[in-house]
Amino acid sequence: MMIKVRDLRLVSLALLLSGTVSFQALVPPSTLTLSKEEISSGRKSTSTFRGIQNLNSNRRLCSSLSTSSSSPLSHLLATSQSTQESSSQSLNAQQLDFTCGYLNKHHSDVLTAITETFSRLGEIKSKRNSWSGGSYRIESAKLVDINTHSMELDVTVQERSKEVQVERVTVDLDAMPVIKTRTYGTKNNDKDKYLPPIPRDLNLDPVDEVVRRLCRLCWLVDKPQTTGKLIQLGIQIGQTETGRLKENMYLNQVPHNRYVRKYFYDMAADAALEAVVLCSEGKIPNRMKITSMFPETNPSMDSYRIGTILEMTRAIAIKLVEQNLRVRVCVQGAMGVGIFTGLPKQLNGVSKLLQMMDWQSDQGEENEGMVGTYLNFGSIGAEHVVNAHTKEDGAKVEQDDVFILIAPQSMVGVDSSIIGPLKEMVEAAGDRPVILINPDLTDKVSAQGQQSVRGRQDRIDFANSFKPIWHFQNIYVSGTSYFPILGSIFKPGPRDMWIAHQRRDLANDEGEVYVPILAGEEMPKGDEILNSFDN
Repeated sequence: MMIKVRDLRLVSLALLLSGTVSFQALVPPSTLTLSKEEISSGRKSTSTFRGIQNLNSNRRLCSSLSTSSSSPLSHLLATSQSTQESSSQSLNAQQLDFTCGYLNKHHSDVLTAITETFSRLGEIKSKRNSWSGGSYRIESAKLVDINTHSMELDVTVQERSKEVQVERVTVDLDAMPVIKTRTYGTKNNDKDKYLPPIPRDLNLDPVDEVVRRLCRLCWLVDKPQTTGKLIQLGIQIGQTETGRLKENMYLNQVPHNRYVRKYFYDMAADAALEAVVLCSEGKIPNRMKITSMFPETNPSMDSYRIGTILEMTRAIAIKLVEQNLRVRVCVQGAMGVGIFTGLPKQLNGVSKLLQMMDWQSDQGEENEGMVGTYLNFGSIGAEHVVNAHTKEDGAKVEQDDVFILIAPQSMVGVDSSIIGPLKEMVEAAGDRPVILINPDLTDKVSAQGQQSVRGRQDRIDFANSFKPIWHFQNIYVSGTSYFPILGSIFKPGPRDMWIAHQRRDLANDEGEVYVPILAGEEMPKGDEILNSFDN
């Protein structure tokens, strides 16, 4: 099928960021590296995250029962597990053959750069050429084998006054650049500035494992445009969903189709549940955020629909409640002083709408009795964090396990910053997950020096302590309008890569597809996305 591409002769791109009215450059929010002490701050509550602990205990119990010696399936399960462990490191023969053939044919320059940057030959070249430039050249590299841990290459080397030689080298997929090789990668001499190795406990499919680690190497050798091709390779040979977006979503059409909304709801709910489980295991911090910026959920667009945000919140909350977790959904209350008390326009009436929604919680309905027991509502502040206690009449009150906060944001005015109440609530929640949906924690210009220079860095650091667990954001042409949609930036889950897509129209008006063009461990910048677009 032929694919035609819209005219992408651009000067720059723009992203619609949460809470902004004007276009902004494609620059990700500043990142913050927290120490263990900083991450653990605000986790001093005596309450414990018991809901997921009980869930994990049930899982361990089921696992022990299923693998006990008395079970007739124990031998089969053990055999299956050992087989899976032995084969989990390698691609199958067809995948290996296709991967080697594709990379050797289309990305031989990347393989050569990887060899020079991460192998002993690169260090040898650096030493030889320091005395006489051009005396040692790496002509080419051919991939002969690859698994989830390393790759083997046949490297053609030309040394002055000697015959051409072919040497086989092994490159670790978690390698750091050799010390004396500075041709590629970061120009900073501090090795700690390099992208760190990817964790080994992500439970990825072998194809996804190989692709993700190759993407990291591509960034280190300044070949980021290749990462999108690697994601496409993984989709083709592994039939994986990593980096794949649904075809024919037609997000330019508002209101969106119901199946499109449900598609996003399900992805966000699955990511939230995964993040809560990872938080209970101590693998990610408890401060999280979900950013949904397709047209119906972007407040800076006239297509904004608060009902879509509330429906997504409902899907996430019910997904967590189904796991026996107690969830509190919160919307901030009025802020300000005197006659200037009020709510952000985006949240006006949302608290009432939230409680009027159909939660299917009445007698005889699917979620009978859910509201008021496993699902409760509240506002933002420490007083809305419920810990386990016993009332005066002897009734026991269970603690909240997860907190979902809808679009927390500051307003222009005195005592109108959301940072204070939000920080108190997070500290009161202790180690329990706090999930922000479409937050806007930037300062608003206010009188009497509030939300001004004083304390700004602390507010920025606090805002950056909420890590993205799911993110979808459309890309548009800067300086024109919100249409047409050029692509998207997507993070499928809390420990997944960031992936940028380019939207392409199929020939003969047969539909549209989102094609991966860039992938990495950090949110891509505007110029990186622009350089990766196919004109």
